[in-house]
Amino acid sequence: MLIEFSVGNYRSFSEHQTLSLEAADIASQPPSLDEHNVFAAGDTLRLLASAVIYGANASGKSNLVSAIGFMRRFILNSSRFTTTDRPINVEPFRLSTATEDQPSSFEIVFLVDGVQYRYGFDVDRQAVINEWLYRLGTIRETTLFTRNRHEIKVNHRVFREGRGLEERTRPDALFLSVAAQFNGPIAQQLMKWFAALRVNTGVTDPEDMLLAVNRFDENPYRSIIEELIRRLDTGIERLELERIPLATDIPPDAPEEVRQFLRRRSRERVRIRTYHQVFDDHGLPAGSIAFDLGRHESAGTQRLFVLAHPIVQMLEQGGVLVIDEFDARIHPNLAIELIRLFHDPATNRRHAQLIFTTHNTNLLSAKLFRRDQVWFVEKSRQGASNLYSLLEYRIDGKIVRNDASFEKDYILGRYGAIPFIGNLRELLGVTDVGSEEEE
Repeated sequence: MLIEFSVGNYRSFSEHQTLSLEAADIASQPPSLDEHNVFAAGDTLRLLASAVIYGANASGKSNLVSAIGFMRRFILNSSRFTTTDRPINVEPFRLSTATEDQPSSFEIVFLVDGVQYRYGFDVDRQAVINEWLYRLGTIRETTLFTRNRHEIKVNHRVFREGRGLEERTRPDALFLSVAAQFNGPIAQQLMKWFAALRVNTGVTDPEDMLLAVNRFDENPYRSIIEELIRRLDTGIERLELERIPLATDIPPDAPEEVRQFLRRRSRERVRIRTYHQVFDDHGLPAGSIAFDLGRHESAGTQRLFVLAHPIVQMLEQGGVLVIDEFDARIHPNLAIELIRLFHDPATNRRHAQLIFTTHNTNLLSAKLFRRDQVWFVEKSRQGASNLYSLLEYRIDGKIVRNDASFEKDYILGRYGAIPFIGNLRELLGVTDVGSEEEE
């Protein structure tokens, strides 16, 4: 379970910014939101089932998702794939001379099997500058290890698995990743949590579709995914994965070594067939017809197929799902129903959490979200992204009421985080609006 995520000096984020999923002590209207959208994570900690992030284009919403994705990938891969002659793929804030040579910072507070950890690191293109791991005890945090460049200090009493690995850790690799590679039980447990963290980078990432297609045939939740797509009014009755061999023609008289080479070059292509009902002249069912998901189905249906697996997986297993442009190409009514699956204790028994960005103001409703679930990203005049919640926002010194019209007030600019467009008529040579009406 995710408690909070922080990032600094990464892409459009210059200063340290924090997204929190810890529920505030507030009352919502209707009160049912406080029961459905919040769950207990221990005796005193209460967490949110979802968080929605709004902002203008290029405000930094996607960069926040990218920051979570970078942290996840670097943790999982730094000890295996990074080499000393290859720069680390991190991007600092580039619009300030004060930050261009400084490391990027990432920190996450999360729960694993009821235990709270705080882990983070500072990294630049060449090396890990700082790294730390703490575990919350009954009274205060316990240090498991800290790192300052080459100096790694391990608490051997509580993190015995780190003993002797200091010298085995490259400057461009995370100590946590190295400890997990050497089968450290705590490190492996944390790595498993990060591996289960799902980050969907939006409609522009073709890898999401490839992953969804290739995993569909052996997906343990295949029947649930098919039923979900059927109920979302796509017109699809069932789905099938089809494997198409791309075998190379092998001349019968070719030498054996040539035949083996050509066999190795053989590949197969996989695709999803969607089946729709066919009707006769009287409007009665007359069988079904197969379509190709990638060629014949709408972009919205394809998007639903991509999102179906991670959504069902999280609801069935628990975990954290982060999605950029969640409702892109999806009807608002469908998006609302998918969000409600995370807000319903009956369908979200494992306390899965959904974090997503969107431009769709139809979702911005006090009947769907609590004030602490709504976040905004706005850029300063210096091009730096600032992240803030609706809960902490003030209008004329007053907090936003729990029964306010979130959507209307946001569109009117009362919460900020909207585009400032200016007069586009001037681009077409129209400078005097009144003269046109007088004529």
